[in-house]
Amino acid sequence: MIKLPLDFMNRMQELLGNEYDQFIESYNRQQTHGLRVNLLKCDVKDFLSISPFSLTPIPWCDEGYYYNEEDKPGKHPYHAAGLYYIQEPSAMVVAKILEPKPYEKVLDLSAAPGGKSTHIASLMGNTGLLVANEIHPTRVKALAENLERFGARNAVITNESPNKLAKVFPEFFDRIIVDAPCSGEGMFRKNPTAIEDWSIENVKYCAIRQLEILDEAQKMLKPGGVLVYSTCTFAPEENEGTIANFLNKYPMFEVEQVTTQLNSLLDEGQPKWIGHSEDSPLKKTIRLWPHHFQGEGHFVAKLRKKEGIATSKIKLMKFKPLAEAVEYYQKFANEYLEDIPSGHFHSFSEHLYLVPDQLPDLRGIKIVRLGWHLGELKKKRFEPSHALAMGLTNDQVKQYYDLDVKQATKYLRGEAIQSDTSQTGWSLITIGKYPLGWGKISNGQIKNHYPKGLRWK
Repeated sequence: MIKLPLDFMNRMQELLGNEYDQFIESYNRQQTHGLRVNLLKCDVKDFLSISPFSLTPIPWCDEGYYYNEEDKPGKHPYHAAGLYYIQEPSAMVVAKILEPKPYEKVLDLSAAPGGKSTHIASLMGNTGLLVANEIHPTRVKALAENLERFGARNAVITNESPNKLAKVFPEFFDRIIVDAPCSGEGMFRKNPTAIEDWSIENVKYCAIRQLEILDEAQKMLKPGGVLVYSTCTFAPEENEGTIANFLNKYPMFEVEQVTTQLNSLLDEGQPKWIGHSEDSPLKKTIRLWPHHFQGEGHFVAKLRKKEGIATSKIKLMKFKPLAEAVEYYQKFANEYLEDIPSGHFHSFSEHLYLVPDQLPDLRGIKIVRLGWHLGELKKKRFEPSHALAMGLTNDQVKQYYDLDVKQATKYLRGEAIQSDTSQTGWSLITIGKYPLGWGKISNGQIKNHYPKGLRWK
């Protein structure tokens, strides 16, 4: 049995009453594990036909599945190929409630490590614009790696505070997720550190910080847009309380009823826990409890900004590609690609990016990735990036070399691969025709270009 904080247990007993024993008993159950199929790479049917894992559908996410702990999908080359994301099952509901549409502009304000951002990218089909932001420099690296592995081509990754972003993106986004920093009560079974860090004082501090983040987020939403607020905690102060304070401060927002295939498992919000009446719009918020379903628990509120006319003016970014980088990229693309990506090019130093449309001027913003990183100009030659490989399919290149699981494992460790092909030059290295990265073939050997920082030990 997990040793839970006494103050936490006393509060939950007071809130849950007759359900308290069931709630506490849920901590004795085995932790649930989930993966979510990457619709940018393959559809669910194709994935199930090749999956070596024991999978059971997650009711609220068509592309989500429970797996057995012994399956270890994070150790399979399919994970390195970006065919799925390993995600706590209840967290999969958030992007489904957001309902991002193709060609929209979407912001994930607290995005690391990337579970909800990769889900959004998958649902948008690499169209429109996804801005994935993470304020912590140490966490933003994982966010970039996960979006890159997923093959997200429409994502701009930033490392900024919400107030700095709000100055650049006023009334800009169609949809925003605020997956707020919280006291993490839904992480107790998964992460013992969350128990050590928990206190009543921290719950109160988190509620203050959450409202400060929402203060900035609401500035960036278009009239008529949707803001989804979520936490992985059970504390009323951070859930119904934060939303009540937000609605009181910003009357142009209203809570929207959530209708999903999850409805039979959803619990309503609990306005009475913060002293509000039973007919409060806070009842339209939702709670997922670990004693009602297989998962760790979540709180979600779907807020809509009332219709109106946006008054903010956006200064669009001026693209400044390095001419020589574009020239050598085109040479590389003509030689090795069947389908040549094109659009707005922009350079950082010798690095060349393909940038999504309608991007504001981002001067002064810390940028980690500006769209699809195509590669780098190196001494009068173009070296393709790992991100380019992961955003392609095998039919978009002139040559690819497909590996079995044993060969793919060697490749992911950074080892050279012996080749039985007459191909030469750059080749997309694949498993089951899904990209793993680049290799350069010469004299029957594939020189390994899998990034050193990603290599398996």
